[in-house]
Amino acid sequence: MSLELTDLRLSYPDGDARLVVLDDVSLVVKPGELVTVIGPSGSGKSSLLAVAGTLIRPDSGQVVIGGVDASGLNDRERTALRRDRIGIVFQQANLIASLTALEQLRAMDHMRGGTSGRAADLLRAVGLAGKENRRPHQLSGGERQRVNIARALMGDPAVLLVDEPTSALDHARGGEIMELLARLTGERAVATLLVTHDVAQIRHAHRVAEMDDGRLLEREPGLRP
Repeated sequence: MSLELTDLRLSYPDGDARLVVLDDVSLVVKPGELVTVIGPSGSGKSSLLAVAGTLIRPDSGQVVIGGVDASGLNDRERTALRRDRIGIVFQQANLIASLTALEQLRAMDHMRGGTSGRAADLLRAVGLAGKENRRPHQLSGGERQRVNIARALMGDPAVLLVDEPTSALDHARGGEIMELLARLTGERAVATLLVTHDVAQIRHAHRVAEMDDGRLLEREPGLRP
């Protein structure tokens, strides 16, 4: 099940006018595909993720998540869609200090009303075998981000939205996280949309697009800056 964004337009009040942050943006991300969006700060990348994640309603356009059109849903239905079909990897891991890595995932499952026993398997899948009972202060920055990724996958989402996952990491650890996301995207057939300022990591993407003043311009696959 894919992520389909069609003719998205989003604007905010700006004095007597309106500032357009998404200008007729269209993008399809297929299952098992990692699409990376690059662009400078203020270009519209974060707004694109927020609209794709149904956190913000666009002025116009269509968002389809795993075959479900979010356009006509009410707030409760949008919340349920986000909970059941979307995994979000935030820029900061925001782990709960008192919980172990395993408990972080179980807490997320509990919030979803689930009873999944997949937490330990997911931690092994992200390379944290043997570290399930460590708390955040006992993990490196890269390891905390791996917990963040595993937590986002707990609900077996159709779509994975990833916000600047390497911003707090050095180049080597950032590359490892990008490689992990590419591998998990393929293994779990999830449609992954990732935004980043780190153009050095775009080689891990299947496709690359660039935001420029609210417009989305697709680049050649695998093109290095």
